[in-house]
Amino acid sequence: MQTYRIARAAQLLGVSDDTVRRWVDQGLLPVTDSTPAEIPGDALAARALELADEATAQSDSLSSARNRFVGIVTRVQIEGLMAQIDIQAGPHRVVSLMSAEAARDLRLEIGSLATASVKATQVVIEVPKG
Repeated sequence: MQTYRIARAAQLLGVSDDTVRRWVDQGLLPVTDSTPAEIPGDALAARALELADEATAQSDSLSSARNRFVGIVTRVQIEGLMAQIDIQAGPHRVVSLMSAEAARDLRLEIGSLATASVKATQVVIEVPKG
């Protein structure tokens, strides 16, 4: 089974190393007996799903989109009729192109809390070589 060191697990979950260590201490994430400690991949996947469920439960809207990225607006570029909005959601950068009118209606500005919902017919999966 695939295992992950604390730092890599933190990166994959979008949290700090200290948070992962705290979850290990609280019994929320098991570790192997290896040195340095590693987290089993299935346990890491389960924790990722728990975090996603928590984020969804905190939402005050319903949507058919299942790929939701809650984050902070880091860029608002409005030119003519169009706008580009960048959101940083943990380790993920999500870019949206929308009408300038929609960006203004949403009052988007750098530092705003926003959720990017993605609904697509194609998803590409990549894995590391080896």
